[in-house]
Amino acid sequence: MKNSSFGAYLLVLLVFATLTCCLDARLQACQPSGKIRGIKPPPGQCNPENDSDCCKQGKMYTTYKCSPPVTGNTKAVLTLNSFQKGGDGGGPSECDNQYHSDDTPVVALSTGWYSGGDRCHNYITVSANGRSVKAKVVDECDSTMGCDDEHDYQPPCPNNIVDASKAVWEALGIPEGDWGDYDITWSDA
Repeated sequence: MKNSSFGAYLLVLLVFATLTCCLDARLQACQPSGKIRGIKPPPGQCNPENDSDCCKQGKMYTTYKCSPPVTGNTKAVLTLNSFQKGGDGGGPSECDNQYHSDDTPVVALSTGWYSGGDRCHNYITVSANGRSVKAKVVDECDSTMGCDDEHDYQPPCPNNIVDASKAVWEALGIPEGDWGDYDITWSDA
């Protein structure tokens, strides 16, 4: 009886160790790649529209070259971005060097998900609040760089961001008072 109890204990221990190993490996699938030090933006150089953050002098910001694995229901944080000229998105979109109307459902993805432009002009399905919307990938939300002129003196994006136009937020029926950071899921359309 003692041997079978001991054997069962070892089996449970082995299964737990295997699960811990595999879960731990998944958690380590995307580790930070470094840090950059923030600088104070020159006057008028960081557009705080849509609650965009401006870099703070001396603050350390984490950078990533990767994003969590993409699944059929990838968890992410939806943020608000203006892709129009003069908007908080900075320059033209990376995919086509164009600006896009805030009334068009378009998104920028964190660096890892942007995948060097492999998702450019493809559609993703964004789901939240009991609704879904198809949005076109037109830009990268750079997770590797920031706090410079090219990035409108904004910090690097976290590695789990879907940065969306106003049209995406409206299509999801999210009340304007909740716009900013919102938990969503997304998938390739």
